[in-house]
Amino acid sequence: MTKTIGYRDWRWQALWWHHFFLLWSTINGQTRYSIPEELKQGSVVGNLAKDLGLGLTEIFDRKLRVASEAGKQYFSVDAGKGELVVNDRIDREALCGQSASCVLPLQVVIEDPLQLFRVEVEIQDINDNAPRFPSNDITLEVAESMSLGVRFPLESALDPDVGSNSLKSYTLSKDECFNIRVKEVAGGRKIPELILAKTLDREKKAVHKLMLTALDGGNPVRSGTAQLSIRVLDINDNAPAFEKPLYKVSVSENAPEGALIVQTRATDMDDGPNGEVEYSFGAHTPATVLSVFSIDHITGAISLKGKLDFEAIANYELDISAKDKGSPRTEGHCTVHVDVLDVNDNAPEIILTSQPKPVREDSPSGTVVALISARDLDSDVNGKVTLQLPKNSPFALKPSFSNNYALVTAGALDRENISEYNIEITATDSGSPPLSSKKMIPVSITDVNDNPPIFSQPSYNVYLKENGVAGSILYSVSASDLDFGENAKISYSILDSKVQDVSVSSYVYINSDNGSIYSMHSFDYEKLKVFQIQVQAKDQGSPSLSSNATVHVFILDQNDNAPSVIYPSSAALGSLSHQRMPRSAKAGHLVTKVTAVDADSGHNAWISYKLAEATDASLFTVNLYTGEVRTKRAVSEQDDSSQRLLIEVKDDGEPVQSATVTVSILMEDGLHEPILDLRQKASEPSKKNGRITLYLILSLASVSVLSVLTFLILAVKCIRSSRSSGSCCMKRSDCDDYKNPNRNLQIQLNTDGPIKYVEVLGGDMLSQSQSFRSCMSPMSEYSDFTLIKPSSTTDFKEVISVLDASLPDSTWTFESQQVSTKVPLSLIMKIK
Repeated sequence: MTKTIGYRDWRWQALWWHHFFLLWSTINGQTRYSIPEELKQGSVVGNLAKDLGLGLTEIFDRKLRVASEAGKQYFSVDAGKGELVVNDRIDREALCGQSASCVLPLQVVIEDPLQLFRVEVEIQDINDNAPRFPSNDITLEVAESMSLGVRFPLESALDPDVGSNSLKSYTLSKDECFNIRVKEVAGGRKIPELILAKTLDREKKAVHKLMLTALDGGNPVRSGTAQLSIRVLDINDNAPAFEKPLYKVSVSENAPEGALIVQTRATDMDDGPNGEVEYSFGAHTPATVLSVFSIDHITGAISLKGKLDFEAIANYELDISAKDKGSPRTEGHCTVHVDVLDVNDNAPEIILTSQPKPVREDSPSGTVVALISARDLDSDVNGKVTLQLPKNSPFALKPSFSNNYALVTAGALDRENISEYNIEITATDSGSPPLSSKKMIPVSITDVNDNPPIFSQPSYNVYLKENGVAGSILYSVSASDLDFGENAKISYSILDSKVQDVSVSSYVYINSDNGSIYSMHSFDYEKLKVFQIQVQAKDQGSPSLSSNATVHVFILDQNDNAPSVIYPSSAALGSLSHQRMPRSAKAGHLVTKVTAVDADSGHNAWISYKLAEATDASLFTVNLYTGEVRTKRAVSEQDDSSQRLLIEVKDDGEPVQSATVTVSILMEDGLHEPILDLRQKASEPSKKNGRITLYLILSLASVSVLSVLTFLILAVKCIRSSRSSGSCCMKRSDCDDYKNPNRNLQIQLNTDGPIKYVEVLGGDMLSQSQSFRSCMSPMSEYSDFTLIKPSSTTDFKEVISVLDASLPDSTWTFESQQVSTKVPLSLIMKIK
């Protein structure tokens, strides 16, 4: 009773002793534990968090997990204590078989950043298996003539335990004829041999019943038994004998079926059937040997009938038996040791230890993407594996330990160029020929805001008719962003700037979502011809990026201004104009001249004059283009002394705008003395007329110089353009609207219609400039040069104050003017 209890107590005490006194050591960054097998589920292996230098909070935060290379998850981590505990039953014999060392490698993975630790758990054997014979009944036939000391190999017992717990010895029940002896062969295998100690006498005892016991070295000792029955046979006293008791041979694992492994040979000194030998495998040869090897029963040649696999079984021990045909049959034994030579027949395998995570496109070089390991079932140089990435890959493999690698970034990443990489990793061993395998690892690249919005064009030209409806759309600008998600969402805004000293936001506003620009009110070409809008496109990234584009808005003129009469001055002020002429005037006599201006431009500013009504329409005519009122015939005595003319002034716009002026002409007799006086006055030019002539000459010279300079600039730009592009072709828009980059000079040349004129606009684009207009009419003998400011409203009182100094008053006649000059020229200046 005491012994039984002590046996159980010793067993559990040994388990708990190993359980509480675990040994671990950290070698080259690896943590090693040692535990006995068959520990209960939940038993503590060691404090993993402490040994790895991790806090308990890091277990949750960094997602610590344990992976077993054995396939089955034998261990887990107690997240509350950081301890490595047993998760399932561990049977050392099932895991490692008869291997002297049994180590379970574990991979401990933690994230943020990714780290890999290798933990080894050594499984120590306990004496939980008793020796066991393959068969409980062993029958042996022995000739009575067998000489003393002959040995009979018996069936070996099997003990899955290793080390001190493995099979140690055999015992045989007491018998005067037989003893037992243990023979140790290569590999530490112990074979019991029955030794004949005394000559057998069949007539005294035909069968010997013995008990064969196998003992292990554990504490307590375990044993197994088998019944040995020895039948004594008569005569045939010579057994076959092999030339060598041990044959050693090496064969490559890729040897073909039918290949000769070794030739065994045994001889029997007997004659006749007792000397004829038959070969066979031992009676207890395992099925793994019988499935691979075959033996010729007559010649003893051992050949290959199955496939060898070095990775499964590296060596074989064959028990060969040679029996004669005597009666009883005798046999001899030998051992054949076959070493299997490794060949490179296994391709390396790539194992993804951790799944790859998305990588930011601005990640620095060396950022860990995934953890990878490689293995090859072959041995030595055939199992040495190297990993390789494709050339020009922005990734690299960083080795850590024992075929473990980290996949890291090695170059610049650009999501807009490549948003996802399929990284092909090639594993190649060092065998001959080398074998390789490939694995594809997908890695996605996440976006960062590294691309500003880009407008479809750097600048836009918008042509807008004046007097448009407030709130109407002017133009829609568009920009695109190569980024993704929020980084690609674009909002539009107008940068603050000044137009005529007023914020541009008072003129227009923009839809921040689609870039549509709307007017705040209608525009007046006569006040504002062109202005700029700086539009900004900004994305929603952090930090946000932006870009700008310029929108040039050109206001197009509409015929919204009627001609305004500036001479006669009294008519311009709204009253009746009174003029005098001699009754002696001949046909073609210049009575007066009507002068009008139009605030519009282009065709809308072309002015024509027409006599609408007259007291005597046959007496007077009005020049269509110059407004000169002349007599059509000589004045007769029958003509009324007071004539009334209604002159209509029209522009060339659509619709036509017009104005009228009424001129009252008084015809008087006896104006010869005044004429002489006028001629005398004309022959004595006043200082005032001299100054006007000087102003006229200076103005014409200035305009001429300015025109020459303008055409020279255009010629130089044309020559430069022809050198760079091989062409001197300019678009009509370029010729019609040339801009000097320094002075924003604009030249508008109009050659259509009966009136030829050129407009020169100078000054800042955002400010209103002076306009020089030269009108040449082939229909008239006169030429008009006008210097006006179109952006200003027509203030005729200021114009009249200038004209009063040079133009004729109510007592003035045109006779002296006709005598003094053949090409009359009127100058109207207004500078503000």
